[in-house]
Amino acid sequence: MSHSNSIEFHLLALQSTLERYNLWQSMPPPESAFLSEQPFALDTMSATEWLQWIFIPRMYAIIESGATLPQQIAISPYLEEALKEHEGLADLLIPIIAIEQCVKNG
Repeated sequence: MSHSNSIEFHLLALQSTLERYNLWQSMPPPESAFLSEQPFALDTMSATEWLQWIFIPRMYAIIESGATLPQQIAISPYLEEALKEHEGLADLLIPIIAIEQCVKNG
């Protein structure tokens, strides 16, 4: 499996996990939420909204354009804190950590 295929596989797993826990939304947040300058759009989106509406689409866009992937991604510490009370945290971390490893290992 190629590097980008591996990341795409984990992105699909992340989406499936969000759907399984009823965290996948059919409607995006208001357009103003996307204008946040905070890391992870902390001030305008929940962690799962950020994953769905910003992280996943950006990763697909990078892969599809053939652009260079980031050399490091550190999302898991943020999710561990933001979703520490959520029953699905461990399941959500599996594909996130896998993506972090794929990027790290290039």
